Amino acid sequence: MRGKSRRITVIRLLRAAAALTVLFSLLTGIDIPYHAIELFSHFRLQYFVLSILLFLIFAYLRHVSFAALLALVAIFNATLVLPWYFGDVDTAHGKPLKLIYANVRSSNTHYSRLITFIREENPDLIYLQEVTDAWLEGTKELLKDYPYTYAEPRHGNFGTAAFSRIPFDSVRHVDSPPLNHPTIISSITVAGESITIISTHPTIPIGQDLFNARNEQLEGVAELVNETNGNVILLGDFNASVWCMRFRQLEQATSLTNVRQGFGILPSWPTFLPLVMIPIDQALVSSDISVTDVRTGKRIGSDHLPLIVSVSL
Repeated sequence: MRGKSRRITVIRLLRAAAALTVLFSLLTGIDIPYHAIELFSHFRLQYFVLSILLFLIFAYLRHVSFAALLALVAIFNATLVLPWYFGDVDTAHGKPLKLIYANVRSSNTHYSRLITFIREENPDLIYLQEVTDAWLEGTKELLKDYPYTYAEPRHGNFGTAAFSRIPFDSVRHVDSPPLNHPTIISSITVAGESITIISTHPTIPIGQDLFNARNEQLEGVAELVNETNGNVILLGDFNASVWCMRFRQLEQATSLTNVRQGFGILPSWPTFLPLVMIPIDQALVSSDISVTDVRTGKRIGSDHLPLIVSVSL
């Protein structure tokens, strides 16, 4: 009797898990401009995996109705996950350019990890977020190999910096509205082509006010992109995943291409919860820029993984 009771309890828990998976999968598939719902939209990869696992369990248990529903939800999630792993990946046919973007986490003091990682990867340009005065002091060794630099350190989590082997044609920052978080706008010339690299970090959208603030900064960044002539690379910790309505609106407004296409989801945050990591560190490029490789880097003591992007011009 006790064994049967336990089995019933397990079945109930499985049904509850299935119901929640179905609910969040479908609810977050609708563009609803409300911060609490958007927070659950970032976990599409997890919903996909859960829907498959639960389908297999209910199919084994011969619970036909649950199995059928979960099969449909798994297919729905698959349409939003699997396409990222397919597509034409360009081979290098021009001048290569390698960038590293990293949210270093302002409270992180493992400066040497970042320096070692950069020396191993040997990029041409480096863009960092959450840069403080302590981070500039801890990474001044980079200036030996990256003499062209621009930094706007801030207390808290919204300072920024850029390091380059290639001379900047111009570099500046703007205090992006509404919270005046700095956005770096830099330009370089590669193979006779001018490229503008914009690095930004909107606020975390917890609560309706910060949700609105993040959206306003993304809209402002889209305007910066559209005011720029020539090729553009836009990168940063957007605090918005690839499935977020506001992020998709940014893509549409700028006509930039997400570098992840063909390379996979590449979750980047939070490193301390590997099973629920989501892709919120982003890079987008103009159509004339060929993406040859994209991957996340090793841990540098931050709660974010670095993003490594190789392109060809």
